Formats: sequence, structure tokens, C-alpha cells
Amino acid sequence: MLKTELRKLLVLQGPAFEAKGILGFLRDHFEVRSVNDFDDALSAMRDDHFDAVLAETADFLPLERGVVTQQAAAVLDTIGDGVCIVDSGGQMVWANRKMREFPEPLLGELRRLCVEAYEECASAGDAVQSRGRRFSLMPDDKSYYEVICSPVLDCHGKLRQVAAVAVNATSQRRQQQKFNAIDRAGRELVSLERDDVAQRDPKERVEMLEKLIVRSSRDVLKFEHFAVLLLDEKTNRLNVIMSEGLGETAWQHEIFATPEGNGICGHVVATGRSYVCQDVRADGRYLAGLSEARSSLTVPLRLNDKIIGAINIESRVCGAFNEEDRQFAEVFANYVALALNILNLLVTARHTAHAQLTGSICAELTGPLNDIITEITDVMEEYIGADDLRRRLSLVVDQAAMVRRSIQQLARSPGAGVIPASGPPARIEPLLAGKRILVADDEEPIRQTVHDVLAPHGCRVDLAADGAEAIERICSIHYDLIISDIKMPKANGYEVFHQVKARLGDVPVILITAFGYDPNHSIVRARQDGLSAVVLKPFKVKDLMDQVLAALSPSTK
Repeated sequence: MLKTELRKLLVLQGPAFEAKGILGFLRDHFEVRSVNDFDDALSAMRDDHFDAVLAETADFLPLERGVVTQQAAAVLDTIGDGVCIVDSGGQMVWANRKMREFPEPLLGELRRLCVEAYEECASAGDAVQSRGRRFSLMPDDKSYYEVICSPVLDCHGKLRQVAAVAVNATSQRRQQQKFNAIDRAGRELVSLERDDVAQRDPKERVEMLEKLIVRSSRDVLKFEHFAVLLLDEKTNRLNVIMSEGLGETAWQHEIFATPEGNGICGHVVATGRSYVCQDVRADGRYLAGLSEARSSLTVPLRLNDKIIGAINIESRVCGAFNEEDRQFAEVFANYVALALNILNLLVTARHTAHAQLTGSICAELTGPLNDIITEITDVMEEYIGADDLRRRLSLVVDQAAMVRRSIQQLARSPGAGVIPASGPPARIEPLLAGKRILVADDEEPIRQTVHDVLAPHGCRVDLAADGAEAIERICSIHYDLIISDIKMPKANGYEVFHQVKARLGDVPVILITAFGYDPNHSIVRARQDGLSAVVLKPFKVKDLMDQVLAALSPSTK
């Protein structure tokens, strides 16, 4: 018995094998499958496994080449691009599996392009080279292909056929189109014309920006449920300044910029890294926002190298956001951050100019007022005994001194508070006489200025430096009116308003906001619950007084 590891043989029959009895010998010792020609041999190797292939010497070389060809064809069948060979008449003489799966209209366009490439190469004559020609092919509105056609030359350098590779670039095309759309939307966001912004009040400015952001998010990014949060550097708190499609629960969280313990938004702002939550039910960082939310995407608002907030996007579908969505959202968030910064710069520039002008006027007026007071005091010394004249001169000195104090106080103002009104000294106002009013604002010049505006009218004015202090006073003292800034540390204006409604009932509340920002949409919700008025910084004394008197008027209660 012949000992060998070979068990199964493929034999390409030939005259020598038959004449010498080799085939019979092999069949006595092995499992043999015999074929008559080269094509049958290739077919057998595709269908079955053999330990060895036997062929006569004359048949071996073409068989080897056939095996290599078969292996090359197998490789081409597994790649994701379509590959084919087309002759001069547009007939597809060979195609890999991917190419054969293309729809007939697309194959027709490919054959047409190959014929066009063949004719171009043929017209070049001896100058034809192996360099391919590129085409773009869009068989319908949804598909996009990149096609490379290359000449196939024989051993003599003569053009015989054209080989074509068709790459489905639809997703890359869509991605580029979306980036272009985001770029256009972003450019629109940051094209805030100075004159256009200057003609709008603070609330209108933010509403204008919010409208652009909402429209871009819906039309370009297809995000329906999102919120923009800004970081308060003084408190490290994140405040929602605008949102779309999120429910009431989105505003019930007090979020700070820390890596842990403050939800996904706090983590993103603290670390500066985007966060994709594929399933909110399995992620301990997620804080409830959208009703029945299943996934979320949060990206930082980055201004140069500084994180100023975040955009949080939510969906009711698990795994709704992928890497492409993250990239798009990050690009858009950079434009949003830039737009918010431009808006702030424009408003701040206006206040800065106002402050500079006020400072110049103060410097010009303080000196002459001092001289007037000194001169009148000297004159009074010369009229000892003229009591009526001395009384009148003393009144002039008092008034000049009050004007000087007002000017000095205005010079200390940061430029975003009260713009004093010119006019005579305050008189007792019946609606204010005997009333007790609480003013809450974290900016000392604002608190003191509002106090000085109201107190001369016969009311008692208490001051609170933050939301927590305001709530503490409300819990222990009955007030007739509350004036509160919205954006304060420890507790915001809406929380102060909520405590007033809970403990003081129908006591009127006036909320104050700077630049038109409305953290947590306090104004919208408070108006629904009975808010008396909203005053936008900077405001004039007359505007503040009008709102105060309206809030205390019996007809409004």
C-alpha cells in the first residue's frame, strides 16, 4: 500500500496518462476526479477541494495562469466597488459581482462612458497611455458615482478594451453638501450687522439670533429637540438661553460645569469633549430633558480655546446620533458660539461707549459743581441775618450737592444698569408712600441705584445681593413689591418669583434682565403665572417708575 498524505486528486487527462496506465494506478490508491479540459479543471477547483492537481507538462502553464486569474477574479468579486471591462462596441465582456448588481440604467451610463473613453484613447493613437480618465455619474437625484476609465493595452501596446472602476460616493457627496449647508447657515448666524442690531432692543436681538439657530438646526441638521446653554463664569452654572421642542422637565435641573454629578451637559462643558449617549436609560450621566427621550448628543460651544457653553440635542429614538452627526453639530456649535460672542460684543460696545461718554461728562461737571457749592457757601457767610436769602441759597447748595452725588454714582456704574433721568428732585409718590420693596441684583451699583431712585418717594427699600438672600427675606418679611434680576447666583429670578407666589400670594414681581437673555425661559413661564412686568437693562428712571407704579396701582391687582 502506498503511504502518503494525499487523499483526493484532480487529474487533467492527457494522452501520456492514458498510454502509460497512470490514471488507473492513481484510481487504485487515491480518490480521483478526472476532467478533460482546462475549463472543466477550473470549474472543479471552484466547487471542491483537492490535495493535488496533476496535469501533463504542456497543460501545466495555462492551468497555473488560470488559477491565478481565478484568484484575481475572486478578489475583485469581494471588493465594494464595481469593476468591469468594456470593448469598443460598448459590450461588457467581464464584470465583478458588485458591478453586476448595479441597476441597468446605471450600467448603460457606465458603458456609454467607457465607449467615450475608448474613442478618446483611440484618437490619441500611439500617444495613448495607461492614465485613467475620471467621470462623475449621477443616474438619479439620490445617487452619485465617481468613475475611472483606463485603457487596456495588449502586449504590443495596442488599445483593445477599457477597464472601468465605479465608486459609490453618494454618502461622501451628501456629507460635503451638508457641510456646505452648515457653512452657509453659520455665515448667516454671524452676519449680525451692527446697524441692524443697534435698532433692536436686547430682547429682539436674542429673538433674532434664536430664530436663525432654530431654523438652521431644523433645515440643515434635522435636529428638532435641542437647547443652548451658556456658562456663567461667576457661578460656574449653566443657564438655558434658548431651546426648541424640550419639555418643562428640561428646566428643573440646576447644572454646573463639573465632570461628574451634573449630567452630560456639565461633563461636556467641564471637559470640552462631545458626548454621544446612545441609550439614556443605560447612561448614569443623563438628566431628564425631552419627554420619552432615548438618545442624546451634546457638543461644547467653543470660542477659540475657551468653552462658553454647550448645545444639547435629544431624540426619542435609541442610537439616533452617529459620528457624522457629532461632526456636523460641532461645526455648527462653533458658529453659534461666535454669533453669541458677536452679539455680546456689539451690545457691550454700545454700553462701553455710553460709559465713556458718561465718564467724560461727569469729569466735566464735577469740578464746576464743586466751585458753585464753594462760592454759594462763601456768599451765605456774607449775609448773616438775611434768613430768607440764606434759606434759598442753602436750597441751591443742597440741590447742587445732590446732582454731584448722582453724577459720581453714575460714573461708578458699569454701564449696563439704570440711565438716570434729568429732572427735579423726587417727591413723595402716594402709591409708594409707606410701601416696603425688595430689590435683588448681584451687581451692587444696580441695587444701590434702584434704591436711590425709589427711596425718595416715601418707600422703604431692602436690598439682596443674590437669589438665596432674596428668598430668605421673602420667607420672613412681607413686601409690597419685588424687583429681581433674572440672572443671579444661588437662585435665579424665576425661583425668586416662585417663592413670592408661594409665600406672598398676589404681591407684584418685576423681573430685570440684561442683553435680553432669559435663562431657563423664566420670563415666558413667569408671565403665564402672573408676572407683573419685565425691565430690560439698561433702563431709564422713568421706565422703571412707570412699571413700579403700574404694578402697585389698585387697578392691576
